[in-house]
Amino acid sequence: MSPKPLHILGLDPGLRRCGWGLVCLSGAHLRHLAHGVIRPESTATLGERLVMLEQGLDEILDSYAIDGVAVEQTFQNTNPQATLSLGMARGICLLAPAKRGLPVQDYAPNAVKKAVVGKGHADKTQVAMMVGRLLGGLLLKAGDETDALALAICHAHHMEFQRVVP
Repeated sequence: MSPKPLHILGLDPGLRRCGWGLVCLSGAHLRHLAHGVIRPESTATLGERLVMLEQGLDEILDSYAIDGVAVEQTFQNTNPQATLSLGMARGICLLAPAKRGLPVQDYAPNAVKKAVVGKGHADKTQVAMMVGRLLGGLLLKAGDETDALALAICHAHHMEFQRVVP
């Protein structure tokens, strides 16, 4: 008997653009389900953008049966204000699914690239090409939704490994 298919949501946090991607892991096979970008209004205040981000995530979480969530870790930026803003967006991305009792895991960008491309310093074009190949020939441009799908794939690989080696 094969294990129950798992729906995994990847989130690439951002206050201007938050990428999301949903994949289905069935056995050792991956399938693309959906992807997109949440775009809070750039003229809104910080608090309003955080609310818009949470509302966008709630819509996604309400629309799909999700079994697990992967969120990208914040990397150290040269601009402290940008790092702080990204951290706030990341907090919303961790909070929204956790409030629903969903397991949330975070991954460093290099770990995601290594899981998808095979090397931790791959560029965005390489990641987009491999995400497309792993998801059945999906044509993708490098961007936030592609990064989110890569996060979901990375998490799927880790979940599949945990199924095989408990």
